Amino acid sequence: MPNYRRPKVPGATWFLTMALADRTSDLLVRRIDLLRVAFQGMRRRHPFEVVAMVVLPDHLHAVWSLPQGDSDYSLRVGQMKGAFSHAVGEQGWCRASHGQRRERGIWQRRFWEHLIRDERDLRAHIDYVHRNPVKHGLVAQCADWPHSTFARQVARGDFGPDHGGEGP
Repeated sequence: MPNYRRPKVPGATWFLTMALADRTSDLLVRRIDLLRVAFQGMRRRHPFEVVAMVVLPDHLHAVWSLPQGDSDYSLRVGQMKGAFSHAVGEQGWCRASHGQRRERGIWQRRFWEHLIRDERDLRAHIDYVHRNPVKHGLVAQCADWPHSTFARQVARGDFGPDHGGEGP
């Protein structure tokens, strides 16, 4: 079995992607209430700044900045995925290998992480997060997708409300 090594950089900003095992599912938006509770519980235990985030039907993208001295984004991802899976119950599809590891089979086992290198990289990933519903053909404008931090950033003046339209 491979030994995955993830970078540890205290206080860093990370782009993260987490996906459901069943990529045809709409579970994340259908049960957004449970995902929010799982996320908020994890964040209370392990605080960090949400720079940008979007939840799509079968995956989510996030840009998180960890506190100084803290490098454990992997713990946060695991706790959120675990709490959501527990709250959802037995709705996942489960192979024998999931059962052996006490997994419900809702999430893909791994997740994608990328260390944000500089301000340009940060802007590109925030834009990617917010444009993702448009890219997937779910809405025509970023502002039309309800499960995103886009509206918060428009209110702060980071973007205009018409930013990121005109899908693929």
